Amino acid sequence: MKTLVILHGWKSSKERWQKVKEEIEKSGIRVIIPDIPGFKPETELKEPWDLGNYLDWLNGFISSENIAEGFFLLGHSFGGALAAKFSLKYPEKIEGLFLVASACIRKKTVKKMFLSRISKVLKVFSFIPFYSTARKAFYRFVVGKSDYLSVEGVLKETYLKVISEDLSQSLSSIAVPTTIIWGDKDEATPIEDAYLINKKISNSKLVIIPGGSHSLEIKMPEVLAQKILDNI
Repeated sequence: MKTLVILHGWKSSKERWQKVKEEIEKSGIRVIIPDIPGFKPETELKEPWDLGNYLDWLNGFISSENIAEGFFLLGHSFGGALAAKFSLKYPEKIEGLFLVASACIRKKTVKKMFLSRISKVLKVFSFIPFYSTARKAFYRFVVGKSDYLSVEGVLKETYLKVISEDLSQSLSSIAVPTTIIWGDKDEATPIEDAYLINKKISNSKLVIIPGGSHSLEIKMPEVLAQKILDNI
């Protein structure tokens, strides 16, 4: 029996992928969706993680679930970066890789550098009353929309570590057969990233879903499931 492991995105959960799981399992494929640590009370992180820590966790999960080599690995958004990194270190374990709207390209923009530096400066004023409210207002009106606003404590530091790792220079080393799936209306990971990833991974196929947004697993689960089945 073929096995597909799905890695969800940042602050997401396995529940968001339930419909996709059900559709794929109709074809007799075993689907496993773990909750990536950090996004539920029961998986709360005790210290900041980077992609390396998540990689170690995933490798341990694969072993604990007795998932045999030759499984398919799918990563969405943040989970896509983790899936790509896993395929680079453990290519012998994977039969095929799916990168769905994957956040593998982390270019160092002025905004990101500003976000990292200002977060360190603002910590100095954490003792001030109403600090939390003032901080959120600052990021909302000065920095703009960012996942950084929705996280606190350890997860905030984890977020900064995760977005600091750009895999664009490593993608060309991926040797696993790869299918890249992207919505052409993606508002979070630009479709330009899909074309760049496709160009860098020599043994890859690009599938564009017309009208698809970043949340394909919620808004187009049947379409997404079929695209996966077509390439598994």
